[in-house]
Amino acid sequence: MRLRLPEERPAAPPAGFKLAHPVISHDGTRTGFAGVSLGGALPYGFVDEARCVYGRRHRCPALRCDCGFYCLHTFEQALALVCAREYRRTVLLEVTVLGAYIRFERGMRYERQRVRVARVGACVCGRMPCAFADAGWGRTGWRVLTAVCAECAGRRGRTAFASWTAVSFAEFVRCGGGALRIVAGGEEEKEGEGVPAEARSVPELAAEASLMQARLDWLQRQLARFTGGGKVS
Repeated sequence: MRLRLPEERPAAPPAGFKLAHPVISHDGTRTGFAGVSLGGALPYGFVDEARCVYGRRHRCPALRCDCGFYCLHTFEQALALVCAREYRRTVLLEVTVLGAYIRFERGMRYERQRVRVARVGACVCGRMPCAFADAGWGRTGWRVLTAVCAECAGRRGRTAFASWTAVSFAEFVRCGGGALRIVAGGEEEKEGEGVPAEARSVPELAAEASLMQARLDWLQRQLARFTGGGKVS
């Protein structure tokens, strides 16, 4: 006889923490996240249901399979993973666990999730980030993004087959179609389920204005280069 753990019936959905790469579709119309382990080939939206990475037609999480979303129990456990070199440019997500789940010692494997908060580290130059730019790699149909500040975003040229240089945090949230709070570079998180793109703070608006100015400066330099207008400061 094999003993089983008692079935949980929590009053509220459990919460968890995980690392992921922000991604944007090849046509620039959809955004989401890609996992850092087994399910990385299947990007997911802000609210999504897990699919079996092996293509099996069973409900996730199946007991005899590795499928399903994964998360850790605590913020500290997820933060410790960021020390690894391969995870330095990921974002740290706070998720609400929905549907069926299996609890382990350090985390959970579960059926559905809602991404509530995405914590983004500083730009590689150390400045406060305000946008996502092409990280230089991706999955089929999806480009992986990395956080950049306004100045670094302005210096980036357009990538192959893409007409954009950077995607602001507000635009990333809008394309994702859900309520998501992005906490950038140590910014204090506000209370609440999420802040829509229209309810941005003054620092966020100032950062987005700086990003737009950096794009204009880049365009002016390109125009001067092609029209022979001389040096543009």
